[in-house]
Amino acid sequence: MPDRKWRKRGVPRLPEKLDPIIPSPRSVFPATLDVRGLLESGWRPAAFRQFILKIHSRCDLACRHCYVYEMADQSWRAQPRRMSEAIVDRTAKRIAEHAFTHELAEVEVVLHGGEPLLAGPDLISYAVRAIRGAAADVGTRVHVGVQTNGLRLDENYLRLFDSLEIRVGVSLDGYAEGHDRHRRHADGRGSHAKVAASLRRLTGGPFHHLFSGLLCTIDVRNDPLATYEALLEFDPPAVDFLLPHGNWSTPPPFRVPEAGVTPYADWLIPIFDRWYGSVADQTEVRLFREIMRLLTGGASRSETVGLSPARMAVVETDGSIEQSDILKSSYHGAAATRLHLLRDSFDAALTHPSMAARQIGELALAPVCLACDIHSVCGGGLYAHRYSEAAGFLGPSVYCPDLYRLITHIRTRLARDVARLKGSR
Repeated sequence: MPDRKWRKRGVPRLPEKLDPIIPSPRSVFPATLDVRGLLESGWRPAAFRQFILKIHSRCDLACRHCYVYEMADQSWRAQPRRMSEAIVDRTAKRIAEHAFTHELAEVEVVLHGGEPLLAGPDLISYAVRAIRGAAADVGTRVHVGVQTNGLRLDENYLRLFDSLEIRVGVSLDGYAEGHDRHRRHADGRGSHAKVAASLRRLTGGPFHHLFSGLLCTIDVRNDPLATYEALLEFDPPAVDFLLPHGNWSTPPPFRVPEAGVTPYADWLIPIFDRWYGSVADQTEVRLFREIMRLLTGGASRSETVGLSPARMAVVETDGSIEQSDILKSSYHGAAATRLHLLRDSFDAALTHPSMAARQIGELALAPVCLACDIHSVCGGGLYAHRYSEAAGFLGPSVYCPDLYRLITHIRTRLARDVARLKGSR
C-alpha cells in the first residue's frame, strides 16, 4: 500500500471492554461452518464493496418496527452516540487498505444509524472527505449515500450533500395513515408530514439528482396500491419494499410459521401487476427487478433474493466490525464478530464463519431449500429471516410461502409474455 501519513488526532485506543457477546450459538450454523475446509477446497471470499458506517447510534424517531432498537439485540445501548473523528480516520485507512489489497476500482459507503443526520454536518463532511482522500491515494473511487428518516433533511443538508455528491435515500411507508402507524416520535406523534415536506425539498428543486430512492417497510394492514401510489408522488428513481424483520423464533407480524397463508405475497402481487403492466416506467422496484433478473438467468445484486455473495460490512459507532445489522432482529449479539478496526483489517472479517456463510451460495441452504424448484431465485430469502433457535441460520426463510407465491406469480407473467412474443413472430 502506498505510504501515507495517516491523520493521528491521538491514535485511538481499543475500548477497555469489547462486547462480551458470543457472536452465535456454538452448536448451530454458521458457527459450525468449516471455513478452513472451504479455503482448502479452493473457495475464496469476495472482497467487500459496500461499507455501512453507523456514524450515529441514536434516532429521533421511535419506530415500532425498528430492528435496531425494538428487537432482540440491544447492543446499541453500549455504543457511543457519535462516531469519533479518530474512528473515522481508522475506518478510512481500513477501507483504503482493503480496496488496495483487492484492486477495487470503486466502493460504496453508506452513512447510517440510528439516524445519521444526528451526527451533524461537520462530522458527515469530515467522514466523507477522509474516506475519499484515503481511497484516492490507492486509486479507488468512493460513492457515498445516506439513508435517513428525513426529519432533518433541510436545505442546509441538501446543499452539503450536493457539494459532497452524496446520494440520499429516505424511509417512507406510503400515505400518512400507513406511515404513521409505525414511524412515530417517542411521544406518539406521527412523522409523515415532516418527511413529506423534506421529500418535497429534495425532489421539487435543484436537488432531485441526489435522490436515490425510497425505502418502504410493508404493513399488510395498509392498502398496497394506495401505498404504491403515495410513494410515486415523490417521483422516486427506485423503491425498496422491505418485509418486516422476523424469524422462526420471533415471527414477523401476520406471518404464522408453518401456515400456508401468504399475506405478504398477497400484498405485493397487486403492486407487481400494476408496476409490470404500466405503459411507462414509473420507478424501479428493486425486489421485482431482482426476481426478474434471476428468472431470466442474471445474477442477483441484492442479498434479499438469489445466491450472489453478500459483499457488505458494517462499522459500528465505536469501530467494531459487524455483519449486516439486520441480524440484530435474530438474537442479542447476532451481528457481532469480535473484530475491531483498531486491531483488525476488513480481510479478517472475510473468513469469519458468519460472513463466509453469506458468500457460499447453495452451501448455506437447508436441504428443504435445495429441493425447491425456485431455490436459485429465492436464495433462501434474506439471511436474517432464516434464523431459529434450533438450527441457527440453516433453514428456509420464515417468509417461504410468501416468497414462493410471489416468485411463481412473476415467473408465470414473464413466461406468458415470452410465449406471446414468440407467437407473434
